Amino acid sequence: WQIMIHGESYKPIVAEAAKKSADKVFNRICVTHLLMDEAKENRVAGAVGFNVRTGNYHVFKSKAVVVAAGGASMIFKPRSVGEGAGRVWYAPWSSGSAYGLLIDAGAKMTQMENRIVLARFKDGYGP
Repeated sequence: WQIMIHGESYKPIVAEAAKKSADKVFNRICVTHLLMDEAKENRVAGAVGFNVRTGNYHVFKSKAVVVAAGGASMIFKPRSVGEGAGRVWYAPWSSGSAYGLLIDAGAKMTQMENRIVLARFKDGYGP
């Protein structure tokens, strides 16, 4: 468990490439709604949100939108008990907000009944 995971430094590499390719980078924006395209049915044309530090409101127009906020965790009670209850491996901050954005925009949410089932092993808290 002390061996470093291969690829853990990908995030800064991808972030640097994104900064070089973009005209402007917006950080700390909480997207609240997706904007639908009036010309094409079932197509997202942008998003609106606010800066969590300054409160400034932003409207983004786009040709394509990728929602990569993750799923939801901590919905089900973990199998770990006692000390292990707070040491689950999945992200405790994934609140399911991406689901809310997509449902509000009219997306058909399928395959939502699938749950991750992990093998458990002695003295381990991860997959």
